[in-house]
Amino acid sequence: MNLPSTNFRTLDLNLLKVFDIVMVERNVTRAASRLAMTQPAVSNALRRLREATHEELFVPSSTGVTPTAHALALWPTVRASLDSLQEVFEPQGFDPRTDARLFTLAMADATAALAVPVLVRTLQEEGSKVDLRVVPLTTRDPRPMLEQGQVDIALGFFPDVRAAVDAEGDHGLLRLEALYACEFACVMRKGHALAQPGALTLDAYCAADHLRVSFAGRQRGFVDGALARLGRERRVVVTVSNYFTAGSVVHQSDLLTVLPRLFVPATGFASLLALADLPLEVPGIEVGLLWHRRHEQDTAQRWLRDTVRRAAAQIAAA
Repeated sequence: MNLPSTNFRTLDLNLLKVFDIVMVERNVTRAASRLAMTQPAVSNALRRLREATHEELFVPSSTGVTPTAHALALWPTVRASLDSLQEVFEPQGFDPRTDARLFTLAMADATAALAVPVLVRTLQEEGSKVDLRVVPLTTRDPRPMLEQGQVDIALGFFPDVRAAVDAEGDHGLLRLEALYACEFACVMRKGHALAQPGALTLDAYCAADHLRVSFAGRQRGFVDGALARLGRERRVVVTVSNYFTAGSVVHQSDLLTVLPRLFVPATGFASLLALADLPLEVPGIEVGLLWHRRHEQDTAQRWLRDTVRRAAAQIAAA
């Protein structure tokens, strides 16, 4: 932790647990509740840790406290050290049939529509006592959710995270594992004129009206970028944030949209939709499993990741 040695010898290690929980909650009152301490006691612990490190660790914010750059730099080491100590002093296996546990998973609605039914079926078939909580993912970068301990794992397509994780290598704090790949297709209502074989040329595609799916509401997407590289463009009539809305609109209109082939059932309207190959090169997506390194050795977390891998294999084989 880069503490002066004279301070470290007298440092109360309980302060590190308080620091860790405040980092997760970003709120002293909520941290006090989780720690079964009073708010003044938590504030006093933070003061003592600040004096030991000779650095400000938190500053007040409208919702609680915001960690300083120094606190953010300390946290990964503190978190990993606490996990290692727990593993040493509380070694235990994990049996999902007898050990009740709640896991929080972050994923977009389309990923959840594919993954959650398979996960639930697996839990029921194995008589598991595990509970799952799925929280929405509206960003391609769920790293803050994992770093702050808000979720156990994230599932989805994370191109920016992939680049960062690859650059950091084995020394990085996050792990990203590819689960399955999926190609994009042009999706339209059944009976659409462009659903006929050979009808969807690049000229016809650009002349049509389109619906864009963007979880973050961006005004341009990867298809627009691919068209721009060809010196072409399309007219996007409407942008929506989820596949269900996309399917609902497209099957009742002449709009075209682009969806990963595997995710078309997530629209809820697959029987009313037609798929065609895109008339331009668009890279597919890699659905990945993202977790924090501090959970690397946790037996329950390892079971969770293995269960997700098995579910992903079933999705890819469907």
